[in-house]
Amino acid sequence: MSIRNEKYIKEFGNNLKKLRTARKMSREVLAAEAGIEAKQVYRIEVGETNATISTIAAIANALDIQPKKLFDFEFNFGNER
Repeated sequence: MSIRNEKYIKEFGNNLKKLRTARKMSREVLAAEAGIEAKQVYRIEVGETNATISTIAAIANALDIQPKKLFDFEFNFGNER
């Protein structure tokens, strides 16, 4: 995979999954409410894809949270910069 900051993207996906499951929401329901494909939610959650700003906004809206909450996780960039 040639995604820059792959580890950060995976942690973003882990946080998304945590927030989604805390709301007892399936990927399919989140995807439908965000207007995206369930496969795209899966790919974001496992770090296979880097979500766009508009996708992040749609997901946050579907989860009824501020987009910044999706970035609320600890991460040490180390040599990733």
